[in-house]
Amino acid sequence: MNDKYLYLVINIGTILFPFLFSFEKRVAYYKWWKFLFPAMLITATIFLIWDYFFTRNGVWGFSEAYTTGFQILNLPIEEVLFFFTVPYASIFIYAFVNKLWPNTPRLDKWHQNISASILIIALLLITFNYNNAYTALNCGYAIVLLSLQLWVVKGNYMGKFYRFYLWHLIPFFIVNGILTGTGIPNEVVWYNNAENLGIRMGTIPIEDSLYSLSLMLMNITIYEYLSSKWGQKKLKTVAD
Repeated sequence: MNDKYLYLVINIGTILFPFLFSFEKRVAYYKWWKFLFPAMLITATIFLIWDYFFTRNGVWGFSEAYTTGFQILNLPIEEVLFFFTVPYASIFIYAFVNKLWPNTPRLDKWHQNISASILIIALLLITFNYNNAYTALNCGYAIVLLSLQLWVVKGNYMGKFYRFYLWHLIPFFIVNGILTGTGIPNEVVWYNNAENLGIRMGTIPIEDSLYSLSLMLMNITIYEYLSSKWGQKKLKTVAD
């Protein structure tokens, strides 16, 4: 395989299995598309704006050795695809696990404490590392999303979200490990350590775990909101 297709192949490999099993009858993931695709589009737009400015300012970047050279808004097309393939594949895990094990009694009881704990950690990190762009923006965005969950949205799915988050760490470490560890020092995705804590989980910046939490939480929050609102309208129409 030509090395220039590596990031593209990672995208395809990430989404292939979940897409093929989208039509499996028990999970019927294809039925999620109506609300999942808008959630992915909204979330991708926000994250791609962030991505564009970080790439432009050297917070991170992409190796020409592992990308095809096609770009959208100065970002490799593979990076744009990442914000659709990864959420699609990850939220498939959310759908699959929730179908097999619909109840999360312990996490339903403790999810607010978990959110508050992560929020406090993010507040501490941003207080002492506000000059590090990747750390600061990651923490700031997580603070906003978790604050909305705690005091505005109050989603009853957060217990399920945290269970899903733990499950999703398995493919997270595989995919991000390849992206940040291939051909060092010529990684698929490189990070400027002056803009982060400089702490790595293997080859993955520790901030990526919070980045992924925010990426997944925004997608699932929007999906759950749209699904809930549409469902209520449908029930009301049937009742009338």
